[in-house]
Amino acid sequence: MSKTNFYETLLSVLRTDKRFLSESGMILRNAVYEAAMKMDENLIKLLLSNKDTCSRFFTDVAGVKVFDKALFAWIINNRQFLPNSYTRFKNKIGLTDGNGDLISSSENVELVFPYKDCVLEGGQTKEDQKRDEIFYNETLAPDEIDRLLYPKVLVNARRYSLENKAIKEECGIEYTNADNLVIKGNNLLSIASIKKRFEGEIKCVYIDVPYNTGNDSFGYNDRFNHSTWLCFMKNRLEIAHTLLKPEGTIAISVDNYEIGYLLVLLDEVFGKENRKNIITVKRGSVTGAKVINPGVVNLVEYVVIYSKKSTLWKPNRVLCAREYDSRYGNYILHFDEGYENWEFSTVLEEFAKETGVQKSKLKSYYGKEGFNEALEAFVLAHSERICQLATLDDDNISQQARELKNISLQNPDHVMYLDRGNEEKPYYVKGGKLILFLSDRLANIDGKMTFSQPISDIWDDVLPNDIHNEGGVVLKKGKKPEKLISRILELCTNEGDTVIDFFAGSGTTGAVAMKMNRKFILCEQMDYIKDITCQRLYNTIIGDTRGVSINYGWQGGGSFVYCELAKQNQAIVEEIEAATDKASLSIIYNKMIQSGFISHKVNPKEIASAAEDFSDLSLDDQKTFLMEILDKNLLYVNYCDIDDTEFAIPEEDKAFTRSFYGE
Repeated sequence: MSKTNFYETLLSVLRTDKRFLSESGMILRNAVYEAAMKMDENLIKLLLSNKDTCSRFFTDVAGVKVFDKALFAWIINNRQFLPNSYTRFKNKIGLTDGNGDLISSSENVELVFPYKDCVLEGGQTKEDQKRDEIFYNETLAPDEIDRLLYPKVLVNARRYSLENKAIKEECGIEYTNADNLVIKGNNLLSIASIKKRFEGEIKCVYIDVPYNTGNDSFGYNDRFNHSTWLCFMKNRLEIAHTLLKPEGTIAISVDNYEIGYLLVLLDEVFGKENRKNIITVKRGSVTGAKVINPGVVNLVEYVVIYSKKSTLWKPNRVLCAREYDSRYGNYILHFDEGYENWEFSTVLEEFAKETGVQKSKLKSYYGKEGFNEALEAFVLAHSERICQLATLDDDNISQQARELKNISLQNPDHVMYLDRGNEEKPYYVKGGKLILFLSDRLANIDGKMTFSQPISDIWDDVLPNDIHNEGGVVLKKGKKPEKLISRILELCTNEGDTVIDFFAGSGTTGAVAMKMNRKFILCEQMDYIKDITCQRLYNTIIGDTRGVSINYGWQGGGSFVYCELAKQNQAIVEEIEAATDKASLSIIYNKMIQSGFISHKVNPKEIASAAEDFSDLSLDDQKTFLMEILDKNLLYVNYCDIDDTEFAIPEEDKAFTRSFYGE
């Protein structure tokens, strides 16, 4: 069998498995490759079922068929495996690199991004778009990468604040250190731009990464392969690392599908020694459609926390609510008369006295639920008098404390006192044991005093019942709860610190930062930024009462500055994406040629001679080609070109941009 005929046979076999087909019926090479790497049972059975694929990919060893995974991977990655019309067209026109060599034969390192950056694009600019995701592999030399990541010109700047209980919009502004910031534009280029001003100044980076079900930004098609996703994240995480203060923190929400890959990547970028926590977050209940599926119901996602420099990382102590701990069962009589006069009773005895009900009849009198509620109310009201006795570990206490413990053991009916200085709470000791007061275990959580404990790495209390109503905006596929973001910020930041979220989504991070008196920077490239992200912030400024508002006494106020990266051929990107017919693309192509925005890697004469082949391409393949030949260094206007008359940047935008970059 010829090689060409064998490829056709292999394609025919693979087409019988729907997992390997796109909605349009095209073979998904990455899906096939990943199935092979995992030794997928159904794929192997499929290959064994055909005599040609069986003889090519399997070797008989002592009566056992052994699958040659390496050979199979080589075959499906061969460019002849899927030589569609678009591939043939690219080979025909000879797309070249900077040295004039065919890209297909180049050994340069490739930077891979999904479609919305053109160096990234998620294949969508609107939340409800559904399509096969397309990737563009860009071969960039180091100087091209530098130019791509130059700071960009910022335009359409507006400041939004509160005036007479309404949102006030200001134009003609300059950026100040007191401003919060929202940037619309490609997030890789946005964070590369703010690096000029904020390098080493950010206390916390929080992101809900794309390719994460239930994320707070936008959905990426699950057909993305892991290597592409990792490259997509790596470029952004490397810049995030430079933005952080030495004592800073990065916290990332991720699902079980990508956490393994993400940890390996973060270990590389931040260093394994800086991995601090992997927190499990409960995000649902065993209800609805989830109970229909066989197997284990998945209810959790994760927050991965890394420091920038482990030795400087000092997280805050954060408390969460818990049930009343019955070990706090002692009640101190004569509490206000000084510790020398303290006597001890039990909580139940004093509760019975206060209610006038015999201790043995309390539960029958109140009923089970009523008893627990009444007891908790009593305990909260008398928390400073309620305590437990805890063992003092000689290995973990001072010499003074050990001596006091020994004296106390000899005088078990008396309370002993040890002053530990201004930095430490004093010790009260009885019978050789330390008195722990319940009042020290209470905290204001969700607006009320309750029993508390330090947070652990399991968070099952951050998902509210009304998350869809938080912030007064709706984002399909969910929003992150304000309580989740506030807990992360409580742990990693203090008032006045700056947090950045470059997958801003519905603006949860910015809203919570305002309520907690933190500064924020948000980056978002989706078209909904004004209708959802900014609207969420408007609602917060006006005095949104939902979410964590009550926890921080939020009554409104604050402000933020909105601006956009100045578009250059990014406008052409959007025209290509919006085109619905080939005639429109032909007009766009002519505009590209005339504008000079074509990549220097492309030979226009070769394209002209292959015009008939181009016209035979499908609409999607024509779009793909036009996107690929754009000069990606000209997506947005670089700051160094701000005075170039070709770009006609208005003076108002020039003034804002210069104020932002401090010049």
